[in-house]
Amino acid sequence: MERRSAAFTVFIYGAAIILALCLVLPIFWLFVMSISPAADLTTKPLRWWPEQIDLSRYRLLLTWAENTTGRDFLSALRNSLEVAGMAVVAALLVAVPAAWAVSRRPEIEWSLHALIMTYMLPPVALAVPLYMGLAKLGLLNSVFGLALIYLSILAPFTTWLLKSGFDAIPRDLEAAAAIDGARLDQTLRIIILPLAAPVLSTAALFALLLAWDEFFYALLFTADQRAKTVTVAIADIAGGKIADYGLIAAAGVLAALPPLLIGMVMQRAIVAGLTGGGVKG
Repeated sequence: MERRSAAFTVFIYGAAIILALCLVLPIFWLFVMSISPAADLTTKPLRWWPEQIDLSRYRLLLTWAENTTGRDFLSALRNSLEVAGMAVVAALLVAVPAAWAVSRRPEIEWSLHALIMTYMLPPVALAVPLYMGLAKLGLLNSVFGLALIYLSILAPFTTWLLKSGFDAIPRDLEAAAAIDGARLDQTLRIIILPLAAPVLSTAALFALLLAWDEFFYALLFTADQRAKTVTVAIADIAGGKIADYGLIAAAGVLAALPPLLIGMVMQRAIVAGLTGGGVKG
């Protein structure tokens, strides 16, 4: 085995530690802000840990009483789960057959590239036609309408990710299944999709993060708590006359928990798919 020098090993671990700190420190400071008294947030020098832990903001945001900030925030959190869930499921249903077709028919790959090129357009350029389309369908300020908009964003991206996974699966497996009398849908369901489980999980995770973090269209196409998402709810908290930075931080921590938990579950699925066996050509 090739031996690495001690200096190179120190460099690798040092770079990994710096990267971890860059990722963890902002999240840690967000949590510290959420449990710090308001006076500590304006004290100079700043305190890295509060002398007295204040959990009142979490109690405020997790209250389901009528006409409260907590009711508005929890409603927005529920809307985000519904919108992201519908958009991701619909994107996968569209992307799986599309990615398989593009992977097996290289002559139509140009269509996928054309769709990917639409990402070069600024979102504001598409705002007016999308708004008019939703208004025509009566889907403004609707969870379903916002999920439909997100589907148009996620489907090309998810198709592009899945295509790379399908490209790695040998076509001989499909030919052997066809010889044994398997239909196309059976081949996809029994052979292709289980082998593509890791890339399916990865595509679903990235699509979920894109839908969860989207703000521009959610702000334009929603008006009240029937459809507002959590990103818009946090912006509403930040836009008050007196900004409570600790409350904004607490909302950010709570908003990060659902995708974090879902990501942990899907990460296990990715690892299980990778360690459960590979595709042999």
